[in-house]
Amino acid sequence: MLDRLNGMNAEERRSRREFLAWTAGAAGAATVIGNAAVAAAPRFEVLPGRPVKPPKEGEVIRMAVIGTGGMGTGHCAAFANLNTARQAKVQIVALADPWPRNLDRAHKRLTEEWQKGVEITKYADYKELLKRDDIHGVLIASPEHWHAQHAIDAVLAGKDVYCEKPMCLNLTDAMKLAEVAKSHPDVIVQVGTQKMALPAYHEARKWIREGLIGTPTCSQTSYCRNSPKGEWNYYEVDPKWQAGKDVDWEKWCGPIGSMPFDPYVLNRWRRYRRTSTGIIGDLLVHVMTPLMMAMDQGWPVRVTASGAHIIDKTMENHDTLNILAEFETGHQMIVMGATTNDTGLTPMIRGPKGNIEVTDGSLRFTPQKPYAEDAEERKPQLPSIGDDQDQHRMNWLECIRTRKKPEADVESGLKVMVIVDLATRSLWEGGAWTFDPKTMAVKKQ
Repeated sequence: MLDRLNGMNAEERRSRREFLAWTAGAAGAATVIGNAAVAAAPRFEVLPGRPVKPPKEGEVIRMAVIGTGGMGTGHCAAFANLNTARQAKVQIVALADPWPRNLDRAHKRLTEEWQKGVEITKYADYKELLKRDDIHGVLIASPEHWHAQHAIDAVLAGKDVYCEKPMCLNLTDAMKLAEVAKSHPDVIVQVGTQKMALPAYHEARKWIREGLIGTPTCSQTSYCRNSPKGEWNYYEVDPKWQAGKDVDWEKWCGPIGSMPFDPYVLNRWRRYRRTSTGIIGDLLVHVMTPLMMAMDQGWPVRVTASGAHIIDKTMENHDTLNILAEFETGHQMIVMGATTNDTGLTPMIRGPKGNIEVTDGSLRFTPQKPYAEDAEERKPQLPSIGDDQDQHRMNWLECIRTRKKPEADVESGLKVMVIVDLATRSLWEGGAWTFDPKTMAVKKQ
């Protein structure tokens, strides 16, 4: 299904051609689409399709981190703590980042505080890191516009991947990654949406499959917080930073191409349209992913969104937005996001027989009046899993050892990216946008 071309719009066809040309070039072959031969793209430093080398039984999992900003450094601390607490046998042995400031800071904290005695190599070029044969897994915590390329290169280098959310910046990138992952099923790829580890959503999925609420007709969820000083402004910015001197700006921009250097984009990239989808990709994917898993309503096929800059007028991305996503079954999902007020919607799945309320630590079924005599309210005691991010990290490490499918895989990530991409288009270009799962085509209604 992912390799169909008919019906794709011009942008997707072009990106598809570039991707196929790249894979052909990496394999040392030519690619033909229709009657036109596509010139091979420059080869990457790593060899595509290198075999996976899982850790042996009892062996320490050796992992690397690409992107050492706030999320990357946070993951460094968390994985090191899992090892210290003997919850997992894992060590971070390599870091990559084109920004020395972040790279050096993460390296210093690892070597002096979190992983004393472990040799950790720093790389300005992540491709050099991927050449190593002694690394089992790579965690990608780079800015959104790099996620797809970093993940693709890691898969082709035979490394298992933990890719921070959102899985990609746009749907074209997501389709590229999905194709690579599908053609290399021996490689583990997990997306960093940790709410997939919460028992409430998995139990809700069982209830829905049992027919407890009947056909799921409508759902709602949200991710809202209140940031009076502006969202993602907590990263320090020095206006005197210079491209070339303080950071390799061209390497940082990478897949999105050249643009004028801006220290605020460098350190607060989630606030800007070209480098992030803002609330949608950074916040809403967390709540949409497990809800979509629980409902199991297939592909999103139509999305509309509206948004505004009401309080944080200096942020390019919207500070308040609402999304309506329609699925193959006709199911309607309402999603609300804001950085101007922290009161959101109660996560809920509705059906003719009742409603299921799903929160991080609780689950509740309430029957509708016409069916109240046939069913009773349910509010089970759910097991505590502790920190859901650590649980998600542990799931990835377990998958590296067992080779089982991760909880948040590329296919679920791709479905979520349909909503992210179409909602972003609707916000900036207006109108409703549709997606055809058979042709993978996107169009504006």
